[in-house]
Amino acid sequence: MPSELTLPDLVVLSLLAERPMHGYELNQELDRREARDWAGISRPQVYYSLKKLAESGHLSRAGQSGERAGPERLVWRLSAAGRRALTQALAREEWAVQRPPPPFLTWLALSTFAKPRDRLRLIRRRREFLAGELGRERATLAAILADTGPMVPAAALIVRLVIRQWEVEVEWLGEVEEVLVSGERSAVSSER
Repeated sequence: MPSELTLPDLVVLSLLAERPMHGYELNQELDRREARDWAGISRPQVYYSLKKLAESGHLSRAGQSGERAGPERLVWRLSAAGRRALTQALAREEWAVQRPPPPFLTWLALSTFAKPRDRLRLIRRRREFLAGELGRERATLAAILADTGPMVPAAALIVRLVIRQWEVEVEWLGEVEEVLVSGERSAVSSER
């Protein structure tokens, strides 16, 4: 049942749709693609998903890597049922209509009750954090563009979006600091 598939399950299925791999290799590929930035899948979840997907018939064994390969070196491939489940799960409407709350915006809404110096410190820390992340994402984009494979165009688009969003947020944080920290709330009122 596609609705029973978790996000980690879908990530595992999508990587195995590209080629057969074992769990260790899947984790290496997730690291190489920096997929944990957008997928939220841990190393143990990869193995849990492999076991679950194999037991449900979404995967079949493709072999074993090495002479003394343990369970983490069993090579898996997507079964026909796995491919159907993946495509059905990716057709669900919920992908396009979710709006998760960003933690920083939740903090900002609650920060009215923070001490002014803490508010200023965290706003500036957010700006500093985003500057570092922008550098990392620009390097990631360069690596993606040098890569090949079916996920490269989508990955490049995702990273470009993240870069644009964070560039806008860095600029916006200047306004946040001006309005909230210096108490110029009238700037917000005059824009209404």
